[in-house]
Amino acid sequence: MSVIVELSLFPLDQGQSVGAYVARAVGIIRESGLACQLTPMGTCIEGSWDEVMAVVDQCFKDLAKDSDRVYLTLKADWRRDRKDGMRDKTRSVERSLAKTEEEA
Repeated sequence: MSVIVELSLFPLDQGQSVGAYVARAVGIIRESGLACQLTPMGTCIEGSWDEVMAVVDQCFKDLAKDSDRVYLTLKADWRRDRKDGMRDKTRSVERSLAKTEEEA
């Protein structure tokens, strides 16, 4: 079983450019060893609920050390019978796209 979350977090009181803070969070996620995918608007993470939430908590606490206000959004999709969901979900959409393109 696994959960896939899409996490977006950044400080609101550190100026207009927050890329360095986002990079810190992405570094924590990558160091966790969990499956992850960086996107322009957030980072997807997959693993057990407890593992993923521990990483989210670590990212938040790291940014909160330097900020009085942190913005965080979190979307989660938990599924009991899923393994490698990020990869499989993407492949499923790609297959559907290819089928649609063949039919056109």
